[in-house]
Amino acid sequence: MNPILGTTFAILAGLAARDARAASPESPLRGTWELVAADRRLPGGEQVRDYGKSPLGRLIVDAQGRYSLQIFKSERLRFASADKARGSADEYASAALGSSTHYGTITVDAEHHTLTFRIEGASFPNWEGTTQQREYTLDNGVLTYRVPPRPDGAIPISVWKKLD
Repeated sequence: MNPILGTTFAILAGLAARDARAASPESPLRGTWELVAADRRLPGGEQVRDYGKSPLGRLIVDAQGRYSLQIFKSERLRFASADKARGSADEYASAALGSSTHYGTITVDAEHHTLTFRIEGASFPNWEGTTQQREYTLDNGVLTYRVPPRPDGAIPISVWKKLD
């Protein structure tokens, strides 16, 4: 074999080995999830709807643990104008408070029943660049997790059903 060709193969093999990741177990969250409920538990224990009677949402997790999550209140106000830049204060408030979206990476700690979201982008800019943990259960294709308490003490609870 030509020494230059052999050296080239050795370099390429070394680069490939350097870039190869150790095999990790497939995430139980991999796939597409549909939102079933977006509620909140009040400090007194009562559970109420947080995003209306029929919230809309998707959670998509890929093989590398990247995710995209959207939750929408179905009762958000429609803008009177067809122009998103010309909404009223009430329309903007309804749009902002009636949605929660973020993306980044997610890891599962099955032993401690926690999800860790590393949020890269979010509709609530204060979440960008943060890491958040949530306690979860996963039973028969239904994922339920609790978000850390809000300033008023309410605890948001999201319930998702696996589609695929």
